[in-house]
Amino acid sequence: MSSYDKYQTPLATRYASQEMMSIFSARTRASTWRQLWVWLAEAEKELGLNIPDEAIQQMREHVTVSDKAFDVAREYENKFRHDVMAHVHAYGEDAPAAAGHIHLGATSCYVTDNADLIFIQKALDLILPKLAKVIQNLKEFALKYKDTPTLGFTHYQPAQLITIGKRACQWIQELVMDLEDIETVRERLQFRGAQGTTGSQATFLELFEGDADKIVELNKILCKKAGFPSTYPISTQTYTRKVDLRVANAVCAIGATAERIASDIRHLANLKEMEEPFEKSQIGSSAMAYKRNPMRSERIAALSRKLANLPVNFSNTFKAQWFERTLDDSAIRRMDIPEMFLLADSILLALDNVTNGLVVYPSVVRAHIDQELPFMATESILMKLAQHGVSRQDAHEEIRVLSHQASAVVKQEGGKNDLLERIKKSEFFKPVWGEIDGLVDPALFIGNCPRIVEDYCNGQVAEKLSRYQETLSKAETAQLSI
Repeated sequence: MSSYDKYQTPLATRYASQEMMSIFSARTRASTWRQLWVWLAEAEKELGLNIPDEAIQQMREHVTVSDKAFDVAREYENKFRHDVMAHVHAYGEDAPAAAGHIHLGATSCYVTDNADLIFIQKALDLILPKLAKVIQNLKEFALKYKDTPTLGFTHYQPAQLITIGKRACQWIQELVMDLEDIETVRERLQFRGAQGTTGSQATFLELFEGDADKIVELNKILCKKAGFPSTYPISTQTYTRKVDLRVANAVCAIGATAERIASDIRHLANLKEMEEPFEKSQIGSSAMAYKRNPMRSERIAALSRKLANLPVNFSNTFKAQWFERTLDDSAIRRMDIPEMFLLADSILLALDNVTNGLVVYPSVVRAHIDQELPFMATESILMKLAQHGVSRQDAHEEIRVLSHQASAVVKQEGGKNDLLERIKKSEFFKPVWGEIDGLVDPALFIGNCPRIVEDYCNGQVAEKLSRYQETLSKAETAQLSI
């Protein structure tokens, strides 16, 4: 049967990176189980158990699961209805000298749970530099446009001016929060290790003839081999599924942030102020050839919606575990853990592409400012009139009337905002006619935005990115070579 005759997740066929897909592949999973069995046998031998050198050598030689071994394991699983035992037997056929020593003292969760923790660790290590790259892109963008005025929006209505760089800093700050949360769960991730069938370590206590210190040493050896600082102090048959929820709360928050950013970009594309990159031969619509749809931002929004809602699955799985564990966590975690990271990976790849090539149209931005700035400048005009001894209340009424007239031209006739022209023609405002043009320079209305951008990007953001400098430099070199 062709692959075209079977459903395949679009995350694998269209969106996610090969690196991330490899982490959660069947071969990586099964081979990691074998590596865990090797580490267990090596550690048990080191601590005095009688495991032949030949057994361990054969296990080492067959860590990577071959296609043939998968076929053998499939046959065993059809017979046993147990995937771990199927792979134990298949491994035993590849390493016959080790057949009686594989999985010694362990429960199935020794391989399944520890492998999942290894995959989570590797996936987090892939996600973090990709998130840092997006932040770096936006940092450079923010500094470039730190003093370029643009309309601020509250309630999606024109509000006081900000700068394009200041708006980008809003996005950066939220992404930095995600970075910090993911760094935290990465740093706090621990190993399950060898804990026995209910976390009592009873089988290992028996293997080591009552020497509990050897169990402590066993887990120290396993943690060192697997690259973890320590094991969780309390385990049941599994590591607590609270760990999955903790990771999901951090990783899936990328979805909420990314959708918010993509939504802003989509709105700005509609206003023709900013666009995502658009390739020379890219087609925006099959019917409307002129269109330049923000399809990457739309993809980000769609994938982000899925990712942002995943934590509820992890929460429900965690709270539904009974006592020392129930198996209703298995099937859903097989889907949700890989999917969470494939989604995050896909979103960050697209977000990197978008933020690395954002296009700004300053003339359109200025035209929109010019439509609104006359209204915003009226307060300054009032203050100038007051300095000439004109009653503020009288001036306020004059501006109110003229503002409504100008607004009617814009809304009812589709014309441009001619408030300033009306003011310049009104004898009431003659004392400040010569000052009016100087009051409507957009740069006068952006407040401290340039300084805010500089201080934030060159301060906190630069400090956050410093630990990722090596990977960011490699990414920059790769882009220059394309």
